[in-house]
Amino acid sequence: MKTVILGGGIVGVTTAYYLAKAGDQVTVVERNPGVAQETSFANAGLISPGHSYTWASPQAPKILLKSLFSEDQALRLKLIPDWRMYAWCWEFLKNCTAARAHLNTSRKVRLSRYSQAQIQKVTADEQLHYDRTSQGLLYLHRDEASFARAIDNMSVLTDSGLILQTLNAAETLAREPALANAGAKLAGSIFCPSDESGDAHLFTNALYERCLLLGVKFEFDTTIQAVSASADSVEYVETSRGRFSADRFVLAMGCYAPAFARKLGYRLPVYPVKGYSVTFPVAEGHEAPIIGGLDEHNLIAWARFGNRLRFTATAEFAGFNTQHRPSDFTHTLKAARDLLPNGADYSKPTYWAGLRPMTPNGTPILGLSRHRNLFFNVGHGHLGWTWSCGTARVTSDLMLGRKPEIDLTGLIYSS
Repeated sequence: MKTVILGGGIVGVTTAYYLAKAGDQVTVVERNPGVAQETSFANAGLISPGHSYTWASPQAPKILLKSLFSEDQALRLKLIPDWRMYAWCWEFLKNCTAARAHLNTSRKVRLSRYSQAQIQKVTADEQLHYDRTSQGLLYLHRDEASFARAIDNMSVLTDSGLILQTLNAAETLAREPALANAGAKLAGSIFCPSDESGDAHLFTNALYERCLLLGVKFEFDTTIQAVSASADSVEYVETSRGRFSADRFVLAMGCYAPAFARKLGYRLPVYPVKGYSVTFPVAEGHEAPIIGGLDEHNLIAWARFGNRLRFTATAEFAGFNTQHRPSDFTHTLKAARDLLPNGADYSKPTYWAGLRPMTPNGTPILGLSRHRNLFFNVGHGHLGWTWSCGTARVTSDLMLGRKPEIDLTGLIYSS
């Protein structure tokens, strides 16, 4: 079978890998000059089933409201002239009940655990190197009330089979001594021993090389201009480099998937949520952490990739704007220096901002569309790295007529 995958981020490349391994002739169409140039380029790097909580929670509406008046909120809403953002936000708010949050989180952690196992298998099978660290992740809490709430909320993850440990401040520092400066300010942490970290951009490029060996063709610098379809099937896509026909198509275009889908009459509830990261070099004499994690008070994530240390923060609803200024990182840098004052060379920052393709309920959109040869693999949000191989395996199984290995309730496209 001949398959065209629309999108060359981590989701498109992992999907290409599984299909090529099964014998498909695969072509990936990507508008950038290489793979993983957008959301997968400089993200947090955490493979984190231990933090599969949905963003749509009972606390989220208050945070969004406060963000209109304060820049230091983890969730930030910018008032822009885009009716699609407000329509998406309305759907998001409808998911901000305790019952919906519990349901969506349970679905997310199920997929996260399955996908992590797939990442580990691909890594072992293909001998991939991407500055991987498999020593767990720490989720830090600064006050007793926050820590107690986190412990109460653990059950939604542990009921799905995930192992989590509660550590007091001393036990947290024993696990990661580089956090000593923050020790007096810690109430404790939740530790997920099976969580990992690694550079998603390096992973995607390493898997891209394996895909080339499997015969996958990549068409870079290629923009999709139109699509031709009958009532029940897609015939071809017209691009800046000509026409691409196939037996099957996979939509894996991240934040840009809804615009393509609208050409065929679909309304995909995916909207970009902007995130920021800053990466610093680590040299001899720095006290960089080994274990990655998240400061829950500041909602600052950190991860070490060899001789680099990265901090990521913020979920900003601001449309497709990826611009950034050094001042946008003021809160992140302050929290980073407080957490790890000698963690890296903070005089040499590399700034980045990217867009997460979020759905209102936080779960991805997978499976067959109304067109018999168009499959969706979109809406991965803040867990795109964690879910990459899992959703790619599910997509390939569905396309190849195999029964997926996990329950897909709440994850399959419905019109």
